[in-house]
Amino acid sequence: MPTVATIGPYRVFFYAGDRTEPIHVHVEREDKVAKFWLDPVRLARSGGFSRRELSRIEALLRKQETRLIEEWNEYFGP
Repeated sequence: MPTVATIGPYRVFFYAGDRTEPIHVHVEREDKVAKFWLDPVRLARSGGFSRRELSRIEALLRKQETRLIEEWNEYFGP
């Protein structure tokens, strides 16, 4: 599970087996986790985060979207 970023209290990562899915990241904090599609950034699913926190995470990911996509392509290939 490569960690691609730590943004505030959030760990942003993907699983090595995620290659067959569209570009996305997983975000975790404590026992909460969410999955966000990239390009464009949008919530795929969530477990435990409030709507307010999900909105905050989405905004943070939007700011990092280009870099996160580059990380995905570097790891999995374009």
